[in-house]
Amino acid sequence: MNQIDSLPAEIHSPEANLVALVTGANSGIGFAIARQLLDRGATVWIGSRDLDKGERAATELGTGARAVQLDVTDPASVASAVRRVGELDILVNNAGVNPGREDIAGTDIDQLRAAYETNVFGVISVTQGFLPALTRSAHPRIVNVSSGTGSLTWASGPNPQFDWQAPKGTGLAYRSSKTAVNAVTLLTAQSLGDTFKVNALAPGLRRTNLVAGMSIGGDPAEAAIGAVRLALLPDDGPTGALWSWDGTRAPW
Repeated sequence: MNQIDSLPAEIHSPEANLVALVTGANSGIGFAIARQLLDRGATVWIGSRDLDKGERAATELGTGARAVQLDVTDPASVASAVRRVGELDILVNNAGVNPGREDIAGTDIDQLRAAYETNVFGVISVTQGFLPALTRSAHPRIVNVSSGTGSLTWASGPNPQFDWQAPKGTGLAYRSSKTAVNAVTLLTAQSLGDTFKVNALAPGLRRTNLVAGMSIGGDPAEAAIGAVRLALLPDDGPTGALWSWDGTRAPW
């Protein structure tokens, strides 16, 4: 399957009452994903490392939005969020960091570790924590927000879409961590089976805090459409793939 159909008219069924958690949802793409899930009738937990920011975001989003303190790099915070959220149908692992545009010569090892702590180990930790709740769901969905710059296919070949210098604002730490997220997504999908739908999203370059100080990039809401499409996949939908924000399948 190389193309995902447009968003369904409703979430599985009007009485589904699905519950979603979006990490890093107080701003940027995560905030836009939360808004669109709320618009489609889900209850959405706004995961935020800073609870005050999460509560302000939840207030702005309105009915159905709830804030939960969640630092994906802190096991105690993850465990506390699991207890507070309870039942869950949709997990969107959106929280991420971008240390900068350094190549192998300029990459600081501590920054590299920090990128992996959030972008990779955080995804695994949160997924593991919420796995029991997701297993109880009739329609468990996991969406890992990755990056097209993490695609080894797009980064290689005679005419790479992304060489080491492109796009602006990303470097070895960020891009290699997203390659790892892609691998985690595939292996998670394979291990959980077809009841789960586990997919990664390449959202495209967006105007977010991840690329602070840059004026380039598209509307985060456009990328959020792709994430919501994956979050609301029907039971016969695809799993274990990387998808571009526009609904087309991207190469690993």
